[in-house]
Amino acid sequence: MPVSTVSEYLKNIPADQKVAFEQLRKSVLSSLPEGLEECISYNMLWYVVPHSVYPAGYHCDPKLPLPFISIAYQKNSINLYHMWMHAKPEISERFQNERKKHSSRKLDMGKSCIRLKYYDDIPYILIEELIGKMSMKEWIDIYEKTYRS
Repeated sequence: MPVSTVSEYLKNIPADQKVAFEQLRKSVLSSLPEGLEECISYNMLWYVVPHSVYPAGYHCDPKLPLPFISIAYQKNSINLYHMWMHAKPEISERFQNERKKHSSRKLDMGKSCIRLKYYDDIPYILIEELIGKMSMKEWIDIYEKTYRS
C-alpha cells in the first residue's frame, strides 16, 4: 500500500520485521552524513541530499532529491539500497569482507541492494561505520562524475 509519510510507512512494517527494521533505521539515522534528510519515495524510506543542496536532483527523475541510501521492507526481507556503497567499490568490498565476521549465512547482495533475510544477524554496527565513511559533498562529487558526465 503506497504511503506518503515516514510515520505512515513505519506503522505498516510487518510484525516479524518491526524490531530489526527499526534498529536498522536507527543505525542509518545515527550515521548519516550531515545534511541528508529522511523522506518517502518509491514507497520506501529514502535518505537524500535535499534539492536545496543539490537542485539537479536524481538523474532518473530530477523532481526527486538525490538518494544516498534507502531501506524498505519486502515480503521476505528488509532491503538496504546502498547507492553510496555501490559508488565506492572499496566500501562495498569492506562490507562483504567484514560481514563474514557477523554471519556465516550467504550474503544476498545485488549491484546496489542488500537483502537482509535473517533479522537476527544484521550487521548494524558495520552498516553505521560504512555509512560514516562518506560525506554528503563526497557523495555529490562521485555522483556528478558517475552520472552527470
